[in-house]
Amino acid sequence: MLKATIKEVAAEAEVSTATVSRVLNNSLKVSIEARQRVSAAIAKLNYEPSAIARSLKQDRTFMIGIIVPDITNSYFMEISKGIEDTVGQSGFQLMFCSSDENTDKEGRLLQLLNEKRVAAVVIATAGGNGDKIMSMSRSGLPVVLIDRSLDGQDGSNQLDLVAEDNKASAYMLTRRLLQDGHSALGVVNGPSCVSTGRERYEGVLQAIREWGIDEPSHLYNGDFSVEGGIRAVRQFGQTGSMPTAIVSLNNRMTFGVLLELIRRGLHIPSDVAIASFGEVESGQLLKNPKLYYIDQQPYDMGKRTGELLLSRMSKEKRSADPHVEIFHHQIKCIL
Repeated sequence: MLKATIKEVAAEAEVSTATVSRVLNNSLKVSIEARQRVSAAIAKLNYEPSAIARSLKQDRTFMIGIIVPDITNSYFMEISKGIEDTVGQSGFQLMFCSSDENTDKEGRLLQLLNEKRVAAVVIATAGGNGDKIMSMSRSGLPVVLIDRSLDGQDGSNQLDLVAEDNKASAYMLTRRLLQDGHSALGVVNGPSCVSTGRERYEGVLQAIREWGIDEPSHLYNGDFSVEGGIRAVRQFGQTGSMPTAIVSLNNRMTFGVLLELIRRGLHIPSDVAIASFGEVESGQLLKNPKLYYIDQQPYDMGKRTGELLLSRMSKEKRSADPHVEIFHHQIKCIL
């Protein structure tokens, strides 16, 4: 059965196609009587507006592109859910992409989203694509940075940014282990090419240096992956002296750390204490783990991002100054 067209709806309602279009777009420039006739015609003919035609007319789709390092990470899933719950009420849908912390792949995904004429882009960048991201923004495409700033950006961001207070949170996390009497600390860091990796490690260094320690006794620069956490523990073990506590600066890496410590028959926290930037739900399965973690708020960050997107996609707000919103966290403990 062929789908009804907007012309057929107009004929049934005895109005122009322009009037039907105004009704579909909730324009106020339509009389109550005409609106009722159009609504009745739409229901009678089972008319469904063409998203393709709509996007061609407006030169944009009603899709928002989301690029994150790993869409399977619960942190980014919660952020995406917050965005979806916010923008979905206005008819927008999300297109999800994982960059796998790969700069080249991220660049290709940015090009793809641009070609797809998405209405806006949200990105937790892997780094190295700052010029391309800024070029897309200058073209009029709303862009919101989530979790990570562009290379070299500070408080005077040129783009909207929703992120965490990485340095302060990592500082608190490290200080808690030091207060518990641990001085031989192992640090599992993320890549220094992204702002989260740099800022969190700065927080660790600030804490240990205030404690009179120059450098962590063990350091592994990972890639925010489970495998990175596993490799970190293996590297620490090869030194002949496992640290008494490990600060893991990402929840996925923390899961890898826990896996490898358990494989080695080590107990938490009696053999090795753990402090994680982000909750690891599997930690609740351990017996008396006393596992410290930063209590992140990814869903709330997603909701705020969604609100910024809707604001930027309204014509009157596109030229407003960039908005930077930093979420501050607390330490919690799985007992």
